[in-house]
Amino acid sequence: MKKVRVALIGAGLRGINYMDYALQHPAELEVVAVAEPVRQRRENFKERHGLAEEMCFEHWDDLLAKPKLADAVLICTQDKQHFEPTMKALQAGYHVLLEKPMSPDPEECIRMGEMASEAGLVFSICHVLRYTPFFSTLKELLDKGAIGRLMSIQHNENVGYWHQAHSFVRGNWRRKDESSPMILAKSCHDLDILLWLAGSDCVKVSSFGSLSHFTASEAPEGAPLRCLDGCPVADECLYYAPNIYLTEDTNWPTSAISDDMSYAARYKALEEGPYGRCVYHCDNDVVDHQVVNLEFASGVTAAFTMSAFTRDISRTIKLMGTTGEIRGAMEKNEIEIIHFGSGKVERISFEDMGGHVGHGGGDLRLVKDFLKLVRTNGASQGLTSADASVQSHLMAFAAERSRVEGTIIGLQEFKERYRAKEEAN
Repeated sequence: MKKVRVALIGAGLRGINYMDYALQHPAELEVVAVAEPVRQRRENFKERHGLAEEMCFEHWDDLLAKPKLADAVLICTQDKQHFEPTMKALQAGYHVLLEKPMSPDPEECIRMGEMASEAGLVFSICHVLRYTPFFSTLKELLDKGAIGRLMSIQHNENVGYWHQAHSFVRGNWRRKDESSPMILAKSCHDLDILLWLAGSDCVKVSSFGSLSHFTASEAPEGAPLRCLDGCPVADECLYYAPNIYLTEDTNWPTSAISDDMSYAARYKALEEGPYGRCVYHCDNDVVDHQVVNLEFASGVTAAFTMSAFTRDISRTIKLMGTTGEIRGAMEKNEIEIIHFGSGKVERISFEDMGGHVGHGGGDLRLVKDFLKLVRTNGASQGLTSADASVQSHLMAFAAERSRVEGTIIGLQEFKERYRAKEEAN
């Protein structure tokens, strides 16, 4: 088996997790270079993978300016920093694995997909849910007709109240203008899964939702701008920052607030950084709950709900067919098949993947599939090719347009509008 050489652009949590595959399977993958602007992260990654100093770059432009260093690049920068390195990497002849979302700009998504097609290179998107045992089993059940013809889907992404506060109120994805709309940043995974399970193109989208709770009008009386500035409801607030980030547990989400996990460094981060702010006095503007209705060319309809107001971070789904229904809970590793008429119930359970295995085991399976595609030089398309991903991204963009404008969006017309705009430019 040919060992694939990969360079990482963006050594944040996602990039580190994906590249752990090289540590577990050194005969299959070798990380040869990294580009990361934060010095401590760059140094940590260098030590973790035994990289030479000359193969560590502050900026991705410097890495891509060198003669080709690897077979492929993995790009895990922030959402708005995906387009340029992806285009330059493809132009330089690299196969690309890109963290989702592709881009917060529909035109850029389309252009990246077209560029990869023209270059004849592998361009995969990190829609890891397709690689989980849970969702791949659901797809197999539908394909073999376990519930007859699929008619309707109900799917919930339960964000978790504390996860919403961490990532989408205080964190990097709190503002549309700095990252992406919530439906894209958090749920393009889910729209992609719905497209995959439905098995046909999406034709219509409508959506409703808003930011209702994490606003100044909901702040407790006397709540300061920062939790450490003497909050009068510290003992009862679900989001009091010291109770979240100053405990003995320094795993995620605490690991995201500082590169130094000492108590003093974390305390300083709460005094000065974004994670110490009162959740009711932040500059966030993304929604905290949203529903999306989808119609597919096959006649399948889907209702997707994303909500911050859940205890657990989980995904639950119900698939309704002409001869039965399937109910599933991803985090519980459970699928239930209910057959009409006979009333027979089948249950499928999966081995617990453990909390350390990203996205129910999907992260490492995604990397494994990408390496296979690179070895065959893109002789076949992977599960998360740019062609499929562009459509699911456009579904997210259309959902946000529908939510804001209060209209039903026809997806083909929506796509053609952006394609025409791109050609005009």
